[in-house]
This record gives sequence, C-alpha cells and structure tokens, in this order.
Amino acid sequence: MRMYFMSVGGTGMGNAAILMRSLGHEVTGADQAVYPPMSEALAAAGIEPLPGYDAERLERLAPDVVVVGNVNSRGNPEVEWLLETRAVPMVSLPELLRTEVLRKRRNVVVCGTHGKTTTTALCAHLLEAAGRGPGWFIGGVPRGLPGGAAAGRDGGPFVIEGDEYDSAFFDKRSKFVHYTPDILVLNNLEFDHADIFRDLADIARSFSHVTRLVPRSGCILANGDDPALAPLLDVPWTEVLRVGTGENNDLRIAGYAEDAAGAAFTLEWRGRCWAEVRWPQWGLFNARNAAMAALAAARAAGCADPAAFDVSALAAFGGVKRRQELLFEDGTLALVSDFAHHPTAVAGTLKGLRARFPGREVVACFEARSNTACRKVHEAAFADAFAMADRIHFGGVFRPERYSDAERIDFSAMAAKIGPRAVAHGCNERLGERLGAELDSGGARVVCFFSNGSFDGVIARSVAQVRKGATVKKGSE
Repeated sequence: MRMYFMSVGGTGMGNAAILMRSLGHEVTGADQAVYPPMSEALAAAGIEPLPGYDAERLERLAPDVVVVGNVNSRGNPEVEWLLETRAVPMVSLPELLRTEVLRKRRNVVVCGTHGKTTTTALCAHLLEAAGRGPGWFIGGVPRGLPGGAAAGRDGGPFVIEGDEYDSAFFDKRSKFVHYTPDILVLNNLEFDHADIFRDLADIARSFSHVTRLVPRSGCILANGDDPALAPLLDVPWTEVLRVGTGENNDLRIAGYAEDAAGAAFTLEWRGRCWAEVRWPQWGLFNARNAAMAALAAARAAGCADPAAFDVSALAAFGGVKRRQELLFEDGTLALVSDFAHHPTAVAGTLKGLRARFPGREVVACFEARSNTACRKVHEAAFADAFAMADRIHFGGVFRPERYSDAERIDFSAMAAKIGPRAVAHGCNERLGERLGAELDSGGARVVCFFSNGSFDGVIARSVAQVRKGATVKKGSE
C-alpha cells in the first residue's frame, strides 16, 4: 500500500511512518519542518520528508491512503483537497495503527499524564531482552532499542504509548481508545492538554473509556498511590493490579535511594522480593516507571507469577532522548535536555539532577511550548517547581499570538514570585545570549533545558559553545 503521512516530522507520525515502511508499505510524507532526533530517524529509515503542504503535489503522488496527524486541521491545503475531491481515503494515525498492527497482537497500552514514553520503552526493552520478540510504538527515540517503532514477531506482544490527546481534527476521541488493550497501564492522572480538556474530570472520563476496552482475560496495572486514579479502578470486568510505594499495592517499590551513580530500590511482589534493582536512572518517578514496565512485561510474557520474570535488564536501560538526556559533561559543567512540560515532571527532574550532580549549581532554562504550558493554568505550580533550581531563565512562549494576554503564561510574574534567582528574558534569543555569557564564566553547574521543541536553537548553540571551549582548553594544556 502507498501511504502518505501528513506532518511526518512529529514523533508519533514519524515513528508510524518508519513502522509502516518496515511492514512493506511504500511511504512518503510531508511537513513544514523536521528536527532531530526525528529527522535523523527518518533519514536512517530512508524516508525524506517533502517540504510543506501542496495539494497539487499530493494529487500527483496519488497514494492509496493519507494518514492525517492531529496537528493538521481545516485550512491546510492538503486537508481541503482531500475533503473536496474525496479522491484518496484519509485516516487518523490511531486508526491506522489499530487496523494495520494492533488488531493482530496482544497489546500493552501505556497511559498516564507522565512517564508514558519511558515506561513504554522500558517494557519493550525488558521483553526484547527476554527474547519475546515484541513490537513497540514509542512517542520518542529510545536509546538501546533499534528505533522508536518495530513490528516485532507475529503473535508476540506489542507495547504502545497510549496518548490521551485527540486523534484527528475529524475524530476528537483520545488516541488510546483505538488501541485495543489487553494490558492497560495507568501511570498517573493530572490535568494537562488544556486545549482539548476542560478539567481533570474531563480527562478522567476519557481514561474511563479505555478501561472499558480491557477484556476479562486482560488486566489493568494502576498507580496505587495516585488518588486521582482510584475512582477509575472499580472495574469488575477485569483484574486490577496496583503498583507503588504504599502498603496496599500488589507490587511495591521499597527502599528507594539515589546518588551520583543512579538509583537503587527493591521490587516486592505481594510481600516477596522480586528483584534488587540498581540502575543509571534518577528519580522515584522513574523507579515507578520501571515497576510498571516490569509487571506489564511479566504479564505480557505470560508469567503466572510475575516474580519469575527476569528484570535484570533494567540495569542496562539507556533511557529516552530528551528525557534527562546528558548532552555534555566535563566533570564540572553538564548540559541536560528534558522534555518536561508539566510542573510535576519539572519538579521530579530537578530533584533527580540534585542527586545526579551533587554539589553543583542547578540552572533551569524553560521554553513554554505545549498548549498547556503556554497557558496560565499551571503558572503558579510551574513557579513553585522551578524555584527548586538555583537559577532560572525563562525564555519565550511558542507562538504567543495563539493566546490572549489573560490566558497566556506570564514569565515576568513567575520570575517576580521566585525572586532575583529567576529572569524572564522575553524571548529565547535573549536567554541564549545571557546563558552564553554564563557558560563562558566557568563554575560547577548543571544546566537543564526544559522544552519539547527546538528552543529556537539555544540548546544546539550552547552545546557547540561548551564543546568548542573544551577543545580550546584541551589544546592549550
């Protein structure tokens, strides 16, 4: 089948294009701009995105189906041509995955406000290490797996990130409703995606829909420490297993501790020691991701007793790009990139950086980019979270014209609340100039860039600057 992917540079669309190509389909796609790491992943798969959107070009290509990303909407010339002519069928990405992959597999669907990408990658990593031939679809680029998507073995388990965002401009249901879960992971539940959900209850309603799709032979793995999830777990049609630190959980995370080398904890299955884990990841939230992934992998592998499943491969997990990703380190200065776009995730990352780089000054740089982060809805919580850093640089708001002054996040107000440690620069360019001067000044510090986008090149320029400085210093010695 000849498939055309609109907005192929998005992580989900790009990984889906790569997956479909691996299944033997002919794949083309287009986007306005494509950035690393997805641009690199597409190039490695032999997919070269076409620039922009062009209805006449699409007509000439004459694909069998057009996959429409949820960022594509009315007004897009290709969307308008598809609606006007009905010459080519169009489907949403979740519908494509359901019909082409998921209906044939035993699926682990990983949902939650935080940790979806990492938990999905962890579960795939454990199943791959156990020789179970899994397929996977991850909303990021994992390190240690051969790409963000893989078909896996026919009949084997398939692990997929269950995003609660809507499916397409013509299908406003959450993506995960299409994903036919056998094992459903519910990591946590907080308010996010303020552009499509009214409040926490609205998101919870969507999560309740996916719980109804789990068969009697399946199970739901839920964060037993999260009170927001508790009302969703009265599901007599399937088994519910709880994971967390509290005594009421079936799988407990006990004895958590962390230092500069990583974290250590014990997994206890119903009072019995399953595994002593020591791994190079930081943060209790990551330990919870690991526990969820371990139990999901054990169930997907068919282990009646989860403790019989070997999770020693956790120690070799390399993480996911842009999740506490170390970009530069020379023993004094470290540059880190993190995707975090929600206050809870920011706070968890900053706490982890304290343990990872003890004694160093922690500098946070933030670009508001997601539809929720750009709004005031979490302004106070963001200020509290970033106050955990020693110094804070607030950059720009991505496409600020989309929001009125009354609804747009106010970095100046946040900086005033935090105090002189925080500076609102007004745009990413001025942030980059100030940060560049600080990087030249030396000192023991870790700089973390919080953005799910390009940060207008600030990250790449900062890395190039410190690498050049390190090279000059080495040459002069």
